[in-house]
Amino acid sequence: MKILVTGAKGMVGTALCANLKNFRDGKNRTRPALNIEAIYEYDIDSTPEQLDAYCRDCDFVFNLAGVNRPKDESEFLKGNFGFASQLLDTLKKHQNRAPVMLSSSIQASLIGRYGESDYGKSKLAGEELFFRYGEETGVPVYVYRFPNLMGHSRPNYNSAVSTFCNAVANDLPYTVNDRNATVELLYIDDLLEGMYDLLEGKPQRCDYDGLTPVLRPEGRYCVVPVTHTVTLGEIVDLLEEFKTQPQTLYMPKIPEGSFAKKLLSLYLSYLPPEQFKFPMKMNCDERGSFTELMHTVDCGQISVNITRPGITKGQHWHNSKWELFIVVSGRAEIAERNLQTGETVTFEVSGDKIEAVRMVPGWTHRITNLSDTEDLVTIMTCNENFNPDRPDTFFDPV
Repeated sequence: MKILVTGAKGMVGTALCANLKNFRDGKNRTRPALNIEAIYEYDIDSTPEQLDAYCRDCDFVFNLAGVNRPKDESEFLKGNFGFASQLLDTLKKHQNRAPVMLSSSIQASLIGRYGESDYGKSKLAGEELFFRYGEETGVPVYVYRFPNLMGHSRPNYNSAVSTFCNAVANDLPYTVNDRNATVELLYIDDLLEGMYDLLEGKPQRCDYDGLTPVLRPEGRYCVVPVTHTVTLGEIVDLLEEFKTQPQTLYMPKIPEGSFAKKLLSLYLSYLPPEQFKFPMKMNCDERGSFTELMHTVDCGQISVNITRPGITKGQHWHNSKWELFIVVSGRAEIAERNLQTGETVTFEVSGDKIEAVRMVPGWTHRITNLSDTEDLVTIMTCNENFNPDRPDTFFDPV
């Protein structure tokens, strides 16, 4: 399959082309049905001759080209309708029956019902142009009315989320006029998955009840149904939480598919390179060091413990706290004693065969570096974050 992408240098176009190349080059094997031979990238700096050649040769068209922030509002119709007409005329010229996808906007749904805008009018006109093209030629036409898109794009332009991400990441001022204002957002990765579905012949079709898409197998429009409706206040509060992570070590709650998970990935893409690295607080003494790596809201913490040759650490027990010791480098002996029965167990572990050993409540425990020359490195997880006011840690040699 040879794919033409117009608007290839925009936010969606850039992401789509990069990921289509992963399929083409065999780097992404999650969609074995996709067989991509070539990707034709067309943008404002491309030539008419290139468009002509691409339209002659392509097997599928993603029309992502459009204008959303012109200097003059009259440019909306030229950019969103005029180029679409040129594209379809060129396909007709070559009698190319390649399916075509149109990136439209939910703003087109507003026309005649909720308000008027030149942008919405131009998008609606582009939709009707594509639908007529499909009726006249019998070519499959797929029109998507996207809500606000959420991906790495120019800040202070047409994405409030990008503006907030950039401001928080770079310590810039920003303004939230109404924290309770809601916005519906479509994340770029979810959009791309919808485009892969489309290429595989599995688009989700819908009709619109006002601004709401209603899934229907024979619907006129297509939709990517995975969106998130959040308030501006929720967005900036999450971003400010993300910003403090190097100091607090708290990993925010980011369940699979959640808005927070997607926003964190987007936020990180706006960090300046000098913030890619940040220091950790190492607690050092003659025995080695202990460094907390990560705190979680509800699953405790992760730390790394370095033990000097021949040194023993631990020799304490907990009431409710439990831990996992995972030696990743060196060789160690871990011993535990049941405080009630006196039963003792001993484990020899090393980084050559990584294993996890539980430190169980009510068992005092220790870890000893068996090497005379090499440091012992142990990853330690604990079911709760350390609280110096309630350490639940009591000295008692094994």
